[in-house]
Amino acid sequence: MGIIKRPALTEKSQAMQEKGKYVFVVELTANKIEIAKEVKKMYGVDVQDVQTMRQIGKVKSKSTRSKVTSGRTSTIKKAIVTVAAGEVIDFYQGI
Repeated sequence: MGIIKRPALTEKSQAMQEKGKYVFVVELTANKIEIAKEVKKMYGVDVQDVQTMRQIGKVKSKSTRSKVTSGRTSTIKKAIVTVAAGEVIDFYQGI
């Protein structure tokens, strides 16, 4: 898997699938054109629209016996891909 890391399977994304919209976690450097080409190549569907968003990592901290350690979760980029009417992507195929 190059640009697309994995599908984002949440309750909200499952509800969006009924409308023909699918959510993927993608590379931070990927643009909309590359995402559309990759989805078409992987799943063989006609892509109508791609919307992207970046989810900035949160600051987290935890206390140990001697000190407080803080860090950051990683930043991810999501893509909402709208496919043509009547086309479906089956994530559970081959399981």
